[in-house]
Amino acid sequence: MDQKVIVDIFGEKFSLKTDQDPEYLKKLAAVVDKEMRAASRQVNNLSGARVGALAALKLADEYFQLKKDFDELTELVRKR
Repeated sequence: MDQKVIVDIFGEKFSLKTDQDPEYLKKLAAVVDKEMRAASRQVNNLSGARVGALAALKLADEYFQLKKDFDELTELVRKR
């Protein structure tokens, strides 16, 4: 059953629906908000869209690094 969740990301409220635990969606939003705020502190005078793009790149980099590490670990375990 979908639940409505309101989250705040970079000063904007978003009303979202989720079929997962609402707290999980709130945690995701908090991570995005944190990354956007960090990006905005590093580079002044950027629009929200540009700050969002920088934050997305940072999160994508973290994801790909973790996936690479996971794949390498999985390969090591498979070889044993």
